[in-house]
Amino acid sequence: MPDADVDVAIVGAGFAGLYMLHRLRGMGFRAQVLEAGSGVGGTWYWNRYPGARCDVESIQYSYQFDDDLQQEWEWSERYATQPELLRYAEHVADRFDLRRDIRFDTRVTSATFDDTAHRWVLLTEAGDRVSATWCVMATGCLSSFNTPDFPGRDRFEGATYHTGRWPHEGVDFSGRRVAVIGSGSSAIQSIPIIAEQAEHLAVFQRTANYTIPAHNTPLDPEAVRRVKADYPALRAWGKRMVNGIAFHPNPKPAGEATAEERRDVYERRWAEGGLTFMAAFGDLMLDDEANATAADFVRGKIREIVTDPETAGKLCPTNIIGCKRLCVDTGYYATYNRPNVTLVDISEAPIEAITPAGVKAQGVEHAVDAIVFATGFDAMTGALTRIDIRGASGVRLRDKWRDGPRSYLGLAVAGFPNLFTVTGPGSPSVLTNMLPSIEQHVEWISDCFRYLRDRGIDRIEATVTAEDDWVAHNAEVAGNTLRSTCSSWYVGANVPGKPRVFMPYIGGFPAYVERCDAVAAKGYEGFALGA
Repeated sequence: MPDADVDVAIVGAGFAGLYMLHRLRGMGFRAQVLEAGSGVGGTWYWNRYPGARCDVESIQYSYQFDDDLQQEWEWSERYATQPELLRYAEHVADRFDLRRDIRFDTRVTSATFDDTAHRWVLLTEAGDRVSATWCVMATGCLSSFNTPDFPGRDRFEGATYHTGRWPHEGVDFSGRRVAVIGSGSSAIQSIPIIAEQAEHLAVFQRTANYTIPAHNTPLDPEAVRRVKADYPALRAWGKRMVNGIAFHPNPKPAGEATAEERRDVYERRWAEGGLTFMAAFGDLMLDDEANATAADFVRGKIREIVTDPETAGKLCPTNIIGCKRLCVDTGYYATYNRPNVTLVDISEAPIEAITPAGVKAQGVEHAVDAIVFATGFDAMTGALTRIDIRGASGVRLRDKWRDGPRSYLGLAVAGFPNLFTVTGPGSPSVLTNMLPSIEQHVEWISDCFRYLRDRGIDRIEATVTAEDDWVAHNAEVAGNTLRSTCSSWYVGANVPGKPRVFMPYIGGFPAYVERCDAVAAKGYEGFALGA
């Protein structure tokens, strides 16, 4: 493809990149999206593993910037599947004629800021060059997949797959012996379906995770009609909530309820299903004893569901519930009652090697025909640091972030003028409903560009002081909750050698939006504008 000079270069054609392109076009900016995949959808383009679906209800996990779009699109299930989410992204791209400004099959390898011209120069794997005044990284929080370097991995003679890069044509495991390595969200969603197909499934679990039933169902047309009759009210409700999701939290502390009352509340939340289980009481992420009541309840449910006591014990997590991202499942625990499923606990003795014939753990070789690596992502930062991003004076982003990510509001990085990140580290991002968070970031960034253009300003950069203050504030609020107390991908614990820093902003969606709005209202306080 020919080289290009535009106002804004956008990297990534997921939900963030699509909306950014649409909004900038409406403001009269020349923008171009560079996308490594062959289609739109981002996370939902790449993650096609069996059972992949959203853990936020589809009626809320959707754009709200266009009411006609909200009214015309029909979701079929409470929690949309990957194929339906991908169709939605494709519908948005077609409805707003976005594809003509997207370069597909175009992987960005480097982005360098030209200090003299005040422009970014992006190079692609094919050697193409794109020059832009502003660069927006819409690369996603969970898009750089992580595969641990198990000894002997390349010697395995069977088929290997990663949940984050699933074959688009699908995989049939019928009659095959399969190993799944991992027990996070993608494993919890895929294991029940793989177990139905496979001759035998061995699950290698390092850390047991809490998961709440989804109780997924087809959407009731009458319920959808009521939502669409007053969609703005639902959206406004969601924006008032800490996680950007319209739900009913219970502010009462767990300790103020009797054991019987707590049991009743947890039973109702379990029956309702989904992530709002953690809203059963107001102090579950603030108080160890309160948290233990919820954890004990879920462990009790596991022992009720799983018939073999030894297997049930291995499946019972021992850490803080909600410290790692809570999972949502369909039939996960019951899968371990199947005669063709074996749980291999590697918490104390890790996998020794991948052999030509299978997986060796605890001195036993488990012969398999296929291995599924459900080992997650280099979350929040991986998609950014894998690109050679160089700011003013040639400073590399991966060098600046060697001890952990540093940013101002999760939007901008000191030393990297005219570069913005959508839902970057330091923003609420993965602790919220991603679609409202994406829309808020896109609107803030695009409004900033308009402000600069209207004043003839071609350079903006977060100050070191503002960045330092935001990083300190982020660490302070994270330290006030139980979320930062365990090894999770929120702190990069799943990637060997990655610095342990709590990356998303935990202060809540409303407080974050208020801060961003105040920064803009004060002429972009905390940013240096101009040469």
